[in-house]
Amino acid sequence: MTQWRKKTASEVFTPEEITARLAEELPKWYLEDGWIRRKFKTSGWKGTLMVVNTVGHLAEAAWHHPDLTVSYAFVTVKLMNHAAKGITEKDFELAKKIEEVVMWQPGAVQDAVLEGTPDDPRFKYIKYD
Repeated sequence: MTQWRKKTASEVFTPEEITARLAEELPKWYLEDGWIRRKFKTSGWKGTLMVVNTVGHLAEAAWHHPDLTVSYAFVTVKLMNHAAKGITEKDFELAKKIEEVVMWQPGAVQDAVLEGTPDDPRFKYIKYD
């Protein structure tokens, strides 16, 4: 059940609205210290760089830039609208696009022509949820 209403690009959501919306739309994301966050686990540096570059491309295309924490086997994405001083529609829209692209698994789709990464540790680069 939706407990929030869509707002303009600059209207800030309340913590209660953010929590409800994350639970409904982005269950792997969470609210902490005024940011919505998501930690993507990778299998090492190569995967980490792939996630960073993907997030970087999406953020630049959207002209809405996250803060990133980058380590050998994970990337944490933090989103907040600095101009609005809180979480806005821009944050949710970018988070949804990041989630969609980073977690895309072509082999998981029925009758997919693209088979996806082989189930072999030599080729795995991200740890799917």
